[in-house]
Amino acid sequence: MSVQAPSAALLIRPRFFTPNPETALDNAFQSRAVGDDADALAAAAYAEVSEVAATLDAHGITVHLFDDDGPGRPDSVFPNNWISTHAGGHVGLYPMHTPNRRTERRGDIVEMLKQTYRVQDVVDYSGLELDDVFLEGTGAMVLDHGARIAYVARSRRADPIALERFCTNFGYEPMVFDAVDDGGTAIYHTNVMMCIATDFALVGLGLIQSSARRGQVVERLSSQDREVIDLDQGQIRDFAGNAIELHGKNGRILALSERALASLTAPQRRIIERSCEIVPLSVPTIELAGGSVRCMVAGIHLDRRSVVVGSAAAV
Repeated sequence: MSVQAPSAALLIRPRFFTPNPETALDNAFQSRAVGDDADALAAAAYAEVSEVAATLDAHGITVHLFDDDGPGRPDSVFPNNWISTHAGGHVGLYPMHTPNRRTERRGDIVEMLKQTYRVQDVVDYSGLELDDVFLEGTGAMVLDHGARIAYVARSRRADPIALERFCTNFGYEPMVFDAVDDGGTAIYHTNVMMCIATDFALVGLGLIQSSARRGQVVERLSSQDREVIDLDQGQIRDFAGNAIELHGKNGRILALSERALASLTAPQRRIIERSCEIVPLSVPTIELAGGSVRCMVAGIHLDRRSVVVGSAAAV
């Protein structure tokens, strides 16, 4: 089994979803949903997460599905920003830039992980929020688990102090670059422009400002025998970079949104299909918030306990 493709995932199903007005200032992928009925919007998002969970389960992915009933957490559908898990039993908890996202961190989810999987330690960086230092998990970082490289687009959601601490604690090498969209806006999260799978990587290379750094990124990704698939600006806007490789009952899959898949060319799809089954998911409501499938799915890179004591999750 590939270290890059987990066979289990965490999803949060929100009762009060809405595009977050506090994150709109630096998230160019976010839409305002003007005129939409709030209750209808929330119900649609709830249904989309339910369908994503069912689809992943049907492909043999172990899904830990938690509901969020809190009205003050509009982005709780994106748990990968506040938690990450790592081989060897390590868990990271992260400092969030926007105040109304900080209550998304949940002790019951951490306890579920401890009960269900072999967790050796939990490294909590959330106290850095008091110093205005932020690192929004595997949104801010795209991790190559095999080569131990953390790819990071500079932003106020990826502070170099927090990144250095993470890389020291978890054993990753930072690969930092400046990336902007065609309007000159800095990319707010690296995972909207980059997806690293076992045998390929989807990357918006044209967004990386330095040609030298761009070449280094390609070189490092290719050194793991991956084929680098270059995404254009339009494909990035359609969330083609916001995908995740998972390991199901019949092998590896690439989970991405229907919108993302529609933006890919036939040759790009063929490269992906050499090693993965493409699994498109319908999440148009959730994409209004500026994130897509990768943001929704927090992969679990932990070894399962042979005997589970209790359960805090609906699987």
